Amino acid sequence: MSTKTTANDPRPLVLGSTSPYRRELLGRLGLRFAVAAPDIDETALPAETPAQTAVRLAEAKARAVAARFPKALVIGSDQIADCAGQPIGKPGNRDAAVAQLRALSGKTVVFHTGLALVDAASGRCHAALVDVASTFRSLQSADIDAYLDREAPFDCAGSVKVEGLGIALFERIESDDPTALIGLPLIALSRLLREEGVDVLAPATTLTA
Repeated sequence: MSTKTTANDPRPLVLGSTSPYRRELLGRLGLRFAVAAPDIDETALPAETPAQTAVRLAEAKARAVAARFPKALVIGSDQIADCAGQPIGKPGNRDAAVAQLRALSGKTVVFHTGLALVDAASGRCHAALVDVASTFRSLQSADIDAYLDREAPFDCAGSVKVEGLGIALFERIESDDPTALIGLPLIALSRLLREEGVDVLAPATTLTA
């Protein structure tokens, strides 16, 4: 997508992520935006909690992209799955995914989603953290195999592709912003945009060329 501006705000909007899921979510707000890869080191720092890592990386992604779009409002987001204080990574292959899902069966995982909105011109940053507590149902081997056969979620934290069949792995979820589970909390983002003078519900935010 090419960058566009709002009728009452000359700043283009840029999503600092190449995730198709975040792109789809942002599209729900009806705002036109550009997409750019942040290209940062996503390694957690020593003694950093999963929640702290998510917020720090969200801002780091936004600032990395803002350096290339000096007049833009840039959105950064990062999500880390956390079980009892331990981050859960992406399995990478089927055997690791089976092991992950067996270990998570019946347990609660908190998906920490960090969100940042950076005004590239001023350097101002608004940040938020949205948690989703997701309790897995008791998973049988047949459940795991069927799910992995259909989704192959080997690039998803905790082997959970919540955009698809992964939602069926849960007994329940608890959150103030369910869209955070997919990786871009729209309630929080709408609030951060309002703090920067962009109200997605106002007629004046209809995008122009």
